[in-house]
Amino acid sequence: MKNKKKYIQDNPWHSALKQLENVAKIIKLSESELEYLRHPRRELTVSVPVKMDDGNLRVFTGYRVQHNDIRGPYKGGIRFHPEVTIDEVRALAMWMTWKSAVVNIPYGGAKGGVVCDPDKLTIRELERITRRFTNEISIIIGPSKDVPAPDVNTNAQIMGWIMDTYSMNHEFAIPGVVTGKPISLGGSLGRREATGRGVTFTCMNILKKLNKDIKGLNVVIQGFGNVGSVAAQLLYDLGAKIIAVSDVKGGIYNSNGLNIPKLLEYASKNRYVEDFPQSEKISNKQLLTLKCDILIPAALENQITTENADKIKAKIIVEGANGPTTPEADEILNSKNIIVMPDILANAGGVVVSYFEWVQGNQEYFWTEEEVNTKLKQIMDSAFEYVCHKKDKHKVDFRRAAYIVAVSRVAEAMKHRGIYP
Repeated sequence: MKNKKKYIQDNPWHSALKQLENVAKIIKLSESELEYLRHPRRELTVSVPVKMDDGNLRVFTGYRVQHNDIRGPYKGGIRFHPEVTIDEVRALAMWMTWKSAVVNIPYGGAKGGVVCDPDKLTIRELERITRRFTNEISIIIGPSKDVPAPDVNTNAQIMGWIMDTYSMNHEFAIPGVVTGKPISLGGSLGRREATGRGVTFTCMNILKKLNKDIKGLNVVIQGFGNVGSVAAQLLYDLGAKIIAVSDVKGGIYNSNGLNIPKLLEYASKNRYVEDFPQSEKISNKQLLTLKCDILIPAALENQITTENADKIKAKIIVEGANGPTTPEADEILNSKNIIVMPDILANAGGVVVSYFEWVQGNQEYFWTEEEVNTKLKQIMDSAFEYVCHKKDKHKVDFRRAAYIVAVSRVAEAMKHRGIYP
């Protein structure tokens, strides 16, 4: 490929571009097609002025990046985090394009974020930030244009505020502007658990392919938020031994396995897991290199890099977070024969059930939780099998196989639509 660029490993946008270019060679994407897919269609940076509880005014920075809508409306979460950057949001938007395509749902990719620390905000300040940010990006979102959802440090309540703010500006209720909403506002049953459930389905699918039983396998989970905690509970129920988990404060370890129901109860009361009884404290850095059967990074991007990839002792990595492994680290893991189930497949359960919520809301006909979970499993299983087919055909690792599926679908749609004008 021409225009060979030098990429910085710790920059998520550079990682996303490198992953795209790696697969472009395999599927023989033309230089024109590659050039088109490299660039987000739209990027919006906004100022978010908010009156704080002490009466002072603070101005936060927010972003919404829309990467590609060739296959349908933009779709992607909104995160509130002090380290949000435009390059991070660009990468997340591109990954959302591939994620929607690999599970074959009619969405494109977008992402948003506000640079703030929710731990240092009151609930009233958080609501004001949410509503003002929504007002600033309302010119480019909408139920047929761009549909946000929860991400890091955002939840159903925040989606409810977004839906209300957008609706008030249009003078009637528009529940389809976001997914991941409270059930009372048109949210879908099973949405909160969907990403963690999808991670669990992916774990079971790869174990089935390897003829392994989940019972008794040692599992390590980095991140005990929505994704990690749900996956921990589901895998625990299936008989796995969860030997370590962590959150932003640090991790805990018990070689005999943690009691996940009691840990969930403890975390709900104490917020963090670090002082959970019958466990020893470990750092997030130590947690990633524990000897285990399955490692689930479910926190933030750039967790497995060239600095620690050679120390990873897991046999299988299932990516619950977006972009936790750099392309350079991927090569090291592949050389060690560690199986990596990529983020765009493994954690796609959230966008799948967001799609279900969007469909249910448009039809004004809602499904049971059993129907949601059954349909989710069907889509995740089908996507896994198709990625396996491409892996065997092209003799590549799972990440490249998933990218072959996703990028090929977007490129095919691009050819059929053409370039306007």
